[in-house]
Amino acid sequence: MYLTDLTIAEAAVRLERREISSAELTNAYLERIERLNPSINAYVTVTAERARADASRADEEIAAGNYRGPLHGVPIGLKDLYDTAGIETAGGSKILKGRVPEKDSTVARRLAEAGAVLLGKTNTHEFAWGTTTNNPHTGATHNPWKLDRIPGGSSGGSGAAIAARMAAGTLGSDTGGSIRIPSALCGSVGLKPTFGRVSKAGVLPMSWQFDHAGPICRTVEDAAIVLQAIAGYDPDDFATVPVPVPDYLAGLEGGVRGLRIGVPREQFFGLLDAEVRVAIELALETLSGLGAEVVDVDAGFRRETLLKAWLVCVAESQALHAEWFPSRKDEYGEDLQQTLSGPLPDAKGLADAYRASYDIKEGVRRTFEVVDLLVTPTTMRTASLIGEEEVEVDGFKMSTGGAFAQRTMPFNIAGVPAISVPCGFDGEGLPIGLQIAGGPFEEAKVLRAARAFEMG
Repeated sequence: MYLTDLTIAEAAVRLERREISSAELTNAYLERIERLNPSINAYVTVTAERARADASRADEEIAAGNYRGPLHGVPIGLKDLYDTAGIETAGGSKILKGRVPEKDSTVARRLAEAGAVLLGKTNTHEFAWGTTTNNPHTGATHNPWKLDRIPGGSSGGSGAAIAARMAAGTLGSDTGGSIRIPSALCGSVGLKPTFGRVSKAGVLPMSWQFDHAGPICRTVEDAAIVLQAIAGYDPDDFATVPVPVPDYLAGLEGGVRGLRIGVPREQFFGLLDAEVRVAIELALETLSGLGAEVVDVDAGFRRETLLKAWLVCVAESQALHAEWFPSRKDEYGEDLQQTLSGPLPDAKGLADAYRASYDIKEGVRRTFEVVDLLVTPTTMRTASLIGEEEVEVDGFKMSTGGAFAQRTMPFNIAGVPAISVPCGFDGEGLPIGLQIAGGPFEEAKVLRAARAFEMG
């Protein structure tokens, strides 16, 4: 086994026992990045010198008996939205090119405190506004499974880095699906926690209401390890909630026997590629075979409500970019120009959008009064060709953004945790993702079900 094939959990055991060194592990990843990144473009910045220094320090601390935990000495990548002191954080944009923060984002600091090794910053759709990571400024990221396909977005660099074994773990951000979409299309595991579970202080924003920070990893266990390190109240982020953080690993192997799993067919199954539908139905059979009770359920919202609620995100993004747009319009990519040029909703339109988002939040959360979890497809189809603005889903043409975000977006608006785990491949060998969502702050239950399916 190559060192870069080790999961975080596997590497942690060997590092603690000093069977391998962090320096060896880090150099293995840096060599792989040097070899593969030119064709995949997962990283926009590689911090090799910093990584080797982090690794050397980790080895010294572990040798001295000061082992910090399962991320100590483990190499990770951060999406280029997370502020890192002394390292450029530009959000995949031309506007912020050369921006070097003076201090770390809260999450970057917590990972460093856990002893993680920083390999670099991963590519993102410009300012995180898209589902393809086809970035006009930093270049397109390519899906490691097929280089002519998108990795998903906006955290495409993080998803591709995991799939190509160019990091043991990564962080993405998720406003409408930007952690789960790349995870589904790249065959990775991506977790969007509850709104308020993980700090966004020092993370370039897209929407104050819908942004979430979370991990993209190789396994559910690895995602739990990373979440353990980054979760918790942060006085620098008004949205975080001072609720206890459980031990996410303690009940991870608890299985799904006795859990009631809801399948919201009306909202999530209406339009799917045939191969995705088959994979999801087989996954539901697996969960049932593992002891879960699988029942059809209504998720409590309608498509028109979803589209109306999404205007909140558009309006907030336009407000966030008012400093630069339209005065520096030509420095934006064409797709983001179109988004930011759209008409702003008037007071009534914005009020209606907020009301729609509250209706979705209430409807989804009430569903968890009758079921423990919801299980859906993560996306309608597998990865499309790079550059396609429209894609086909089950014979219908639709926008790329709509095809990849409609099944993930509701859980951003509802603010509840959701994970994507691999559940098979299509006829071209492209990964398919299964989405599992839970009630507020029930990440442990979501992780437990995802782990059961992963191992099942």
